[in-house]
Amino acid sequence: MLIGLIRHGLTDWNAVGRIQGQSDIPLNEEGRRQARLLADRLKNEQEHWDFVITSGLSRAQETGSILADALGIPLLDPDSRIVERSFGQVEGLTSAEREARWGKDWILQDLGQETEEQLRSRALSFLEEMKKKYGDSHVLVVSHGALLAQMYEALFPQQCTERIGNLSLTILENHTAEWKLNLYNCTRHLEYASKEN
Repeated sequence: MLIGLIRHGLTDWNAVGRIQGQSDIPLNEEGRRQARLLADRLKNEQEHWDFVITSGLSRAQETGSILADALGIPLLDPDSRIVERSFGQVEGLTSAEREARWGKDWILQDLGQETEEQLRSRALSFLEEMKKKYGDSHVLVVSHGALLAQMYEALFPQQCTERIGNLSLTILENHTAEWKLNLYNCTRHLEYASKEN
């Protein structure tokens, strides 16, 4: 089994550093362009992908739809377990606004946000069900930065510490009980495009 894990494309809130959490913020034009660039890359690579599944938030859903359309594969019903972390009172605020209200250690305070343990639990539950249900498939999953970061940290402690980029691709492979990291947080499809412009 292969699972290609993708963070959705850029939104206006991403561009100005506002935490989105579960606020349903749409892709912007740059986010749509990023999704098309990844679709072009996937069309030209060796792996064949069977279907796409997303979190259901519009930024992930539209990213997934662009990929599914370009690759000619189904877009399945969304799965709420891969929705972004709920950030409670912090959603919609920039870094400067968060620090002005709660200080630099705001992330350590209880501001109504979902815990890392809760996030990891639902991310790993999703992966386990994908393995049981679609064990011979190659699946593209469009999710969110905080969720994906916690999933990778749970699977590969201390190995995956980079910030997860918009439209980054990580590929996990499973033959038995163990997940293997084939590719991590790769955005070369975006880098090539920016060099050509």
